[in-house]
Amino acid sequence: MEIRRKPFQGVWNIVLFNWHFYVLAGIGFIGLAIGSLYLPDQLQVPALIAIILLVLGMFFSLAISHYIYDRSTLYELHWLPDQNDRKLLNINAGLDETSAFIHSKYPSVGLTVCDFYNPQKHTEISIKRARSMYPPYQNTLSIPTDYLAFPNHTFDTIVAFLAAHEIRDERERILFFKELNRVAKANAKIYITEHLRDCPNFLAYTIGFFHFHSRATWMRTFHAAKFKVTDEIKSTPFISTFILQKNGDPL
Repeated sequence: MEIRRKPFQGVWNIVLFNWHFYVLAGIGFIGLAIGSLYLPDQLQVPALIAIILLVLGMFFSLAISHYIYDRSTLYELHWLPDQNDRKLLNINAGLDETSAFIHSKYPSVGLTVCDFYNPQKHTEISIKRARSMYPPYQNTLSIPTDYLAFPNHTFDTIVAFLAAHEIRDERERILFFKELNRVAKANAKIYITEHLRDCPNFLAYTIGFFHFHSRATWMRTFHAAKFKVTDEIKSTPFISTFILQKNGDPL
């Protein structure tokens, strides 16, 4: 059965996972609006303009998110070729929005799903809310980031969809990618889909773009883990999928 997302599922998830932020922002805007009334007359109009710009910026961010997660082809995974009869490792960080779709699209895929979410490390309330709303895919394995309990050269394909950026420490991230290298077959393809810390994402999310890693950071990670980038596909101006191949074995 074909898996379809609901029309506003992506942007609605953002609001539900982060509702505390929007409540605090609303209270802050109301407080600023009231406070501006007590400013000198010559400052009231500039203060009101600033408040309106802040509100519009928040709604602009949500509109961009709606475009990315609900209106684009992001979740159709056009970059992923036929995976029937191939062994695929799908890795997530607390929220898995792709495993059911992959299995639906490629019924005979040998799908293994792993989740490196660690409630001791990943304390963001948004992840906890996401996990309560979207239970893990069936038979999902809980893993640490520094060891994947599979033999060397096990998988034909590895997918990490909007997940690897949650590994904030660079050394830990490199160790994780070295493990991906170890369990990947010699001719395996690795697909890493991420936002980048770049101009389009700054325009969309302002300071929120600091949650993402820069292209230079990703390239440093890939190089350290003995991967080479064979292609980079932009599903939108805000999302990149890096296609990697092994460029040696990790030390």
